[in-house]
Amino acid sequence: MLVLPAIDLERGRSRIVYWPGAGTGEGTPTDRPERIAERFVALGAPLIHLVDFDGARAGAPANLDAIAAVARRVAIPIQIAGGLESADAIRLAFAAGATRAVLGMSVVDDPALVRECVTVAGDWLAVGIDPRPERFAAFPWRRPAVPSLDTVIDELVGAGVRRFVLAHGGAGTELEQVAALARTVDADLLVAGGVRDLDGIRRVRDAGAAGIILGEALLSGAIDYRAALDAAA
Repeated sequence: MLVLPAIDLERGRSRIVYWPGAGTGEGTPTDRPERIAERFVALGAPLIHLVDFDGARAGAPANLDAIAAVARRVAIPIQIAGGLESADAIRLAFAAGATRAVLGMSVVDDPALVRECVTVAGDWLAVGIDPRPERFAAFPWRRPAVPSLDTVIDELVGAGVRRFVLAHGGAGTELEQVAALARTVDADLLVAGGVRDLDGIRRVRDAGAAGIILGEALLSGAIDYRAALDAAA
């Protein structure tokens, strides 16, 4: 299972200061996304996941300069989430140096938009879904009744989506959903949220997820990245 470091972008900086040596008083803290990304690449990261917090609020990419700075410093794929609600937004992110895009749940009830985004991003497109029952039910569905998670996933796979990011999918009932989907869905499942320790990483691995996205747990030092890689193996 892949372990993907996540950096939350706000006003061009990381929302969480990364200090790899905080426990020992060594190293230099930084909130520069490109430096954080570089550090994780040196540790073996296969991909960097960037979350555009300002973009998520604005509904359009807002940290393109920060994305470009990361792209100039690392030679691995960069996955962007936040503010990607159209094909043109994906084009902007790709022009800045991103290589993968994560659409928000705002697109799941718009088949034409999903197909357009698949045309732009192909296999490098993912759709982010919050599988928590209360959040799923609260989504403003355009259809007469709230669909099941399985139904929505099947629809998106049918439209060409080959990757999903499941928010808060690393704990409790949601992890059981991940395991069930992994057995039946022809797509990569990435879990983001709900994991705070190495045992949690192992549980996500055993559920059949293709990857786990870790942000604050890694940046704060709560989970050591190399130990996370070992737990995911």
